[in-house]
Amino acid sequence: MRILVLGGDGYLGWPTALRFSARGHEVGIVDNFLRRHYHVELGTDSLTPIRPLQERVRAWHEVSGRELQVFIGDITDYSFLEPVIRDFAPDAVIHYAEQPSAPYSMMDRAHAVFTQTNNVVGTLNLLFALRDHAPDCHLIKLGTMGEYGTPNIDIEEGFIEIHHNGRSDILPFPKQPGSFYHLSKVHDSHNIQFACRAWGLRCTDLNQGVVYGIETEETVQDERLITRFDYDECFRTALNRFCVQAVIGHPLTVYGKGGQTRGFLNIKDTLQCVELTANNPPAEGEYRVFNQFTEQFTVMQLAEVVAKAGTELGLRTEIRPIPDPRVEQEEHYYNAKHTKLIDLGLKPHYLSEELVESMLRVIQRYRDRVVMDRIVPRITWRPARAREEAIA
Repeated sequence: MRILVLGGDGYLGWPTALRFSARGHEVGIVDNFLRRHYHVELGTDSLTPIRPLQERVRAWHEVSGRELQVFIGDITDYSFLEPVIRDFAPDAVIHYAEQPSAPYSMMDRAHAVFTQTNNVVGTLNLLFALRDHAPDCHLIKLGTMGEYGTPNIDIEEGFIEIHHNGRSDILPFPKQPGSFYHLSKVHDSHNIQFACRAWGLRCTDLNQGVVYGIETEETVQDERLITRFDYDECFRTALNRFCVQAVIGHPLTVYGKGGQTRGFLNIKDTLQCVELTANNPPAEGEYRVFNQFTEQFTVMQLAEVVAKAGTELGLRTEIRPIPDPRVEQEEHYYNAKHTKLIDLGLKPHYLSEELVESMLRVIQRYRDRVVMDRIVPRITWRPARAREEAIA
């Protein structure tokens, strides 16, 4: 297949591109280096020293003998995106090219507006380009489990059967997103579903849980192929942050009561899920949703796993709850279905102390790169007046 990876320089995009290339597909990468720009803006950086994209591409050619095509540009610019879709003629587009951080979207008005403009406009441009130049292409869109929120009922995979006033229908599962970022993903889902219905496009919306991990089968082949690893308040995930805190001797900062429950998956399983999805495309006009995670944990459970693994390695670990900067339930019911990818053949890599210990060892190699003053969260969901009242 001809696979186009949007956001192919990112945490998931880069190893995804390598995964498909290693299996003989013709792979193109689209990126505008926005993720690198975010870190310049915020004074942070990837814990792992990632190389410039062109150097990474050359390294992959040296290691594998495979070529990656690179297109540098912004998908919110239709004059850039349209000829890329037309000329590359993808069989599948894997769409990671969005601002991916809830805290970043909640910093202020400007960052909220940027997040929604960047994400929604980029996806709309892609839909029109596919309609006009690659109508049979399979769009694989990275969504998020955060679209659903935390309802007090079981979360289905995208749709739910509703019985109302003697009639029944299968409708999109209700969305209760918790940030302007998650709201942008909901808007994407609605736009994509409409495009499938109106234009006959085919799409799989992958509502992904929280990803953890550093290494994949391809990235371990050469130091120059390593993917990024974020630990700051904007772009990290909870388990990754806890692991970095354990290595540098910082308390593991659990937000509030720590009962926030989410779905999690290893980065290796993200690649496996995307590959299974690409190999099993939907029908013409079909919009489908897969919940992409393998296990559910509370934030406190993750902290306890990291603390125990750190102790085994001789690290001094302490769990320290801090006030939750987000507006969310700190304890709640959470049971999300996730069977469709298992039915396609997903073989999960489950979280274990041994896996966490391996992550800690990798982080120890790069501990000197940690920017210490970016560990504690500063961004809050609450307006200034509400924060002052809470303190009072």
